[in-house]
Amino acid sequence: MKPELGLIEGFFGLPWTWAERRDTMRFLQPHGYDFYLYAPKADAYLRRLWQDPHPADELAPLCAFAAECRESGVRFGIGLTPFELHLHEGDDWKAPLAAKLKMLEEVGADDLAILFDDMRGDIAQLAERQAAIVHFAAERSNASRILACPSYYSDDPILNVAFGQRPDGYLEDLGRLLDPTIEIMWTGEEVCSAELTPGHLSRVAESLRRKPFLWDNYPVNDGARMSQHLHLRAFTGRRGIGDYVSGHGVNPASQAVLSRIPALTLSESYSAGDSYEYGAAFDRAAEAVLGRALAKRVRLDLLTLQDRGKDRLGDRLTVLRDRYSSHDHPAAREIVAWLDGKWDVTDELVQTQ
Repeated sequence: MKPELGLIEGFFGLPWTWAERRDTMRFLQPHGYDFYLYAPKADAYLRRLWQDPHPADELAPLCAFAAECRESGVRFGIGLTPFELHLHEGDDWKAPLAAKLKMLEEVGADDLAILFDDMRGDIAQLAERQAAIVHFAAERSNASRILACPSYYSDDPILNVAFGQRPDGYLEDLGRLLDPTIEIMWTGEEVCSAELTPGHLSRVAESLRRKPFLWDNYPVNDGARMSQHLHLRAFTGRRGIGDYVSGHGVNPASQAVLSRIPALTLSESYSAGDSYEYGAAFDRAAEAVLGRALAKRVRLDLLTLQDRGKDRLGDRLTVLRDRYSSHDHPAAREIVAWLDGKWDVTDELVQTQ
């Protein structure tokens, strides 16, 4: 079974341009990508400045893109991070959240995701407070689908290190408290999971009392370490999970055109099932996105671009820069810009976006 596929623009660092969003959405729609969740970490008006309205010059293209998605048969969604709202006791959070939801009505989103990731979570009654916030938003939103991302959206112990020890029974409490029509997002056994299995997803579904909605952190390459790598290879480790998820959203890389390569392979992995071959899928996807000549060149450089790391290229950086500067293609220009440091992400940026 092939679940609903889509993009979750949810990475740190430099966001995509509106043209990149539009072109990628239209490119992937024929391949089964039927939703686009707009939640870039760089949009402060959906995160740390969430109580403030979007300036007119930023709201207009957001509304236009939402309309373009609908015209293309793609659900458009907004990911709102009411930053640290769940830390407030009492009801003082209701008025600002209601005001923000009213501001967002102009966009006309099909999906609304309330995101609690990347914030402190080691507090009493975390699930109760977050469920109240999500239900409050659902009652006041015109969106036809509501999603929620927990503070602890993975089994990964790194979340306890970064945001405090998760409360005992947190996931079970959230699943019990949230209305069963609300989707709950999940990244897997790790924040960036190498593999997702039916056994793991079945166990999580029992805790959540519903199938998880996958927030798949591949090919995303934000963060100080990952921004030194281009994530181009085909998807692996997702075999046989279609029946165990309610949807599958891909968090793409900072490079919009190059992200299309692995995105195509995910769609093929679902369609091909047990016949899927990730190497051949990469070759087909790369040629579809890059053209034959550039695809062949990237295939030869795949080990260097994805595994070695830009900060360890040494003299090869200049060689690669000269090589890809000779190709008149937007993906080649992305490789050159990546080599030049356009998408380098620092720990400080991650902590402040």
